[in-house]
Amino acid sequence: MKTFSDKIREARILCKLTQEELGNLIGVSKRAVLAYETEGVRPRHNVKVKLAEALRVSVDYLDRDDIDDPTYGLEKSEYIEETRGRFGSRAAHEMEFLLERNAALFAGGHLDQEAKDSFFEAVTKAYWAAKEEARKTYGRK
Repeated sequence: MKTFSDKIREARILCKLTQEELGNLIGVSKRAVLAYETEGVRPRHNVKVKLAEALRVSVDYLDRDDIDDPTYGLEKSEYIEETRGRFGSRAAHEMEFLLERNAALFAGGHLDQEAKDSFFEAVTKAYWAAKEEARKTYGRK
């Protein structure tokens, strides 16, 4: 099982980036990248999102030691991040939970990427509509 540090180091090397180059891409120092790779230091979420994008892996892959597939969860990440931008971190966690639980519906069968994207988009739109309606009814929190 690979740790956060292992995943960062391996992905950086695969992308043929130095620690300094990766730091420049994500807006942190070379020393911060070194701490991620050797000390297990984990950045704040917004930096972790930039890190995942720069390394072409998913945030889920970086966050969870039990995930070995670097692309795990990439298909839902844009929906989660857009929800974060619209409604904040709590809503992003709720969206991640919804998409994760609904993705279980795919188990045992094969859906092409277009069908998965359509499904994730429909769930996301329904969630956003509910959040907007709640804002109208209860005000912004």
